[in-house]
Amino acid sequence: MTGHDISYIESDTIYPIPENRRHGTASSLFSLWFGNNVKFLTLVTGSLAVSAFHLGVVPAIAALVAGNVIGAALMAAHAAQGPRLGVPQMIQSRGQFGSYGALLAIGVTLLIYVGYTTSGIAVAGNAIHSAFPAVPSTPVIVTSGLAAMVLAIMGHDAIHRSARIITICSGIILSLCTLKFLVGMKLPDHALWGNGFTLRDFVGALSVAALWQISYAPYVSDYSRYLPVRTGPSAAFWATWSGAALGSCLPMFLGVILGAEAPSVDVLTTFSTGLGVFSHPIVVLLTLTLACNAAIDVYGGMLVGITLVHTFLPGWRPGQRARIGFCVLLAFSGILAAAGTASTFLHSYMNFLFLMLYILIPWSAINLVDYYMIRRGEYDVKSFFQPDGGVYGYFNTRALFAYLVGIIVQIPFVVSDLYTGPVAKMLGGADLSWFVGLAVVCPLYFFLCRDNVAAQALPMGDVGTHAGS
Repeated sequence: MTGHDISYIESDTIYPIPENRRHGTASSLFSLWFGNNVKFLTLVTGSLAVSAFHLGVVPAIAALVAGNVIGAALMAAHAAQGPRLGVPQMIQSRGQFGSYGALLAIGVTLLIYVGYTTSGIAVAGNAIHSAFPAVPSTPVIVTSGLAAMVLAIMGHDAIHRSARIITICSGIILSLCTLKFLVGMKLPDHALWGNGFTLRDFVGALSVAALWQISYAPYVSDYSRYLPVRTGPSAAFWATWSGAALGSCLPMFLGVILGAEAPSVDVLTTFSTGLGVFSHPIVVLLTLTLACNAAIDVYGGMLVGITLVHTFLPGWRPGQRARIGFCVLLAFSGILAAAGTASTFLHSYMNFLFLMLYILIPWSAINLVDYYMIRRGEYDVKSFFQPDGGVYGYFNTRALFAYLVGIIVQIPFVVSDLYTGPVAKMLGGADLSWFVGLAVVCPLYFFLCRDNVAAQALPMGDVGTHAGS
């Protein structure tokens, strides 16, 4: 695949991208993560600061800004690994956990990709059906899923190019919608500050925004691995951080405004009703962006699925046919789940996925501490693909111990419809599990593994990247 022609179907999968085929600039990461966050689900998430945590508009916006800033910083720190190592995120996890030790995080990430693909195209179908009741949701779900599949099959460059278009279009639409609601806003007198500020509610809303960002941590290196090594960690970090934080904050702000204006009405209904005659075309345009959002999930799921199979077949050299096959499998799994599942089940399934996110918190902590504080970006990339795990072996027992501790210490703080921990209940539903997980795992892993010395990273050409099929 050339770096500048999306008519070619990408052939690369999990093997490192050689420097002579790296291309692009860090600005592409801004557009990708901005466009991926401007969607209906982000708006609904922002409205929770008002509807679930009962904050006024001002403290709600402050909490969401803080949560997005913190969460996006953790997520963006993973982006710097792509240009440095040239491999997908979950392949790089073998450097911390070993070839078999990384399987739990890989399996959880695959479930998350399938769930987010399902929810994205399901929202597309429901949005169009709500705006146009005569249009059944199923055909829209199938069309959106197929469009996402085609875009994911085309690959990395096609996704980045569509993201640039979406960023421009959705940014303009969102700005106009926000301006429209601000001009016509009629909030009750107490709505700006709420009936009573509590730190518990503020932290709860902050955590929702932070978890929203952290959920993207397994994605980011997948979309930065084609950037030249000279891109550097700073440029990759700031482009990813600013795109993710800004792209999330804007729709979340709108969600707060809509939730405060009509607290007893579904926020999407308020959105559609408030736009009047403009609601139909705007809903259609924003729904079109969901295909690109779902393509990101299908593409990432493809890489994780190949990584999972490669663990047991280390001599396999997956190429273009393998990535097409996995894209088709992921897309049709999402289509079938979205079209054939009752809304109540989908709600429960998404809550299950949120529990899976808690399993990824200690993975993120271990990955970042290992990369920045212990190995300082120096990895033996060739070992990622060796049958015995190379210098990293099959298992890193110390990393797995820290990982298990990180999961256990979060349990009392977890908040979901499926399970809410005792400490979370005492805090009135504020979810501090992510903070506790990070606070415990980071120093624990550093203490346990600070004496690990990895081999120096090999030149990318030593690994070999042209895969078969």
